[in-house]
Amino acid sequence: MFESRKKAILLLEDGTTYEGFAFAGAGEFFGEAVFNTAMSGYQETITDPSYKGQILTMTYPLIGNYGINDEDMESEKIHLEALIVKEYQPHYSNWRARKSLKAFLEEQEKLGVEGIDTRALTRKLRLFGAMKCVISTLIFHKEELQERLDASPSLVGRDLVKEVTCRVPYLWENNNPQHLSADWQRHDNKYLVVVIDCGVKYSILRELEKRDCQVLIVPATTRAEQILAYCPDGVLFSNGPGDPAALPYLVETARALIGIKPIFGICLGHQILGQALGGVTEKLKFGHRGINQPAQSLDDGRVLITSQNHGFVLRPKELPHGVKETFINLNDGTSEGIIFPDKGVFSVQYHPEAAPGPQDVQWLFDDFLVAMEARMGKGKH
Repeated sequence: MFESRKKAILLLEDGTTYEGFAFAGAGEFFGEAVFNTAMSGYQETITDPSYKGQILTMTYPLIGNYGINDEDMESEKIHLEALIVKEYQPHYSNWRARKSLKAFLEEQEKLGVEGIDTRALTRKLRLFGAMKCVISTLIFHKEELQERLDASPSLVGRDLVKEVTCRVPYLWENNNPQHLSADWQRHDNKYLVVVIDCGVKYSILRELEKRDCQVLIVPATTRAEQILAYCPDGVLFSNGPGDPAALPYLVETARALIGIKPIFGICLGHQILGQALGGVTEKLKFGHRGINQPAQSLDDGRVLITSQNHGFVLRPKELPHGVKETFINLNDGTSEGIIFPDKGVFSVQYHPEAAPGPQDVQWLFDDFLVAMEARMGKGKH
């Protein structure tokens, strides 16, 4: 069945190659090869801005069977560089579906490849770590591809946040982004949360709106004094892509806000806040990407199943006295959360909004409301 399809080749930076066939798009794409263990949720995954700069392999062998719908978008477009699956299902079936995965990828000039041995590729990445890679339907000469790959940038040290953040502030209302007019007014009976957009997922905004918050999203380059000029009740640092150590301007903003407003950090936001408090980040071997990552609460011992997508981690041992580690990952013992109660700051490495994934930890958004109420001295209404 593959003979009539366009051939594709994947080359890892160590020289390993895998061959398959394009089921969507064509061209040459560079990025970091990573894998995701989720069995479902491919639409939410490929529209998550945190995947900017990455070529993603889905470990579940059959992808595309429920198509693409209008409701499960996590941003306005696809952010990963290319998608690799074992087998693509072109005949989708779901009452919400509006188009196929193939059509969605091709609309946005992204490459989808099937037929690669995704088990072998995943095992390679688990053993040797995430690697730079190139995937191409144009060039198949290994030496030429290797030269081009060697010249491509690594994720380490790159600021990818500036590539995915919004360009101007906007509001999130009625489950959609809304233009921020010059005469907008904050609601007296709602908490105003300013979300610093490092690559925010829409489901984070949905969870805040569900809790009757007024949600204002600002670009990642917005300075602390500009954020405080909105008079927010709380500030949220969002998820996002790339190396957290390459974001000194965001760390500076976080440092200036700590102790002034209640702050909640998610994923990259957790790493930014950790650095602002004196911590250090480092790259994981192959990262955590999937919807079944066990995180244990160090407070009461509970184990929560979480959705995760990150390749870097906060090293908590450099954090100052008064900052408490709250969760650890049971697979490798890495940090999954911190809290600084004296300053009204808490953050988690995983995704409490899920989408996709379990909803074990959505109560963290309720904790954020409690923190705002305690600091601002007012109720929700």
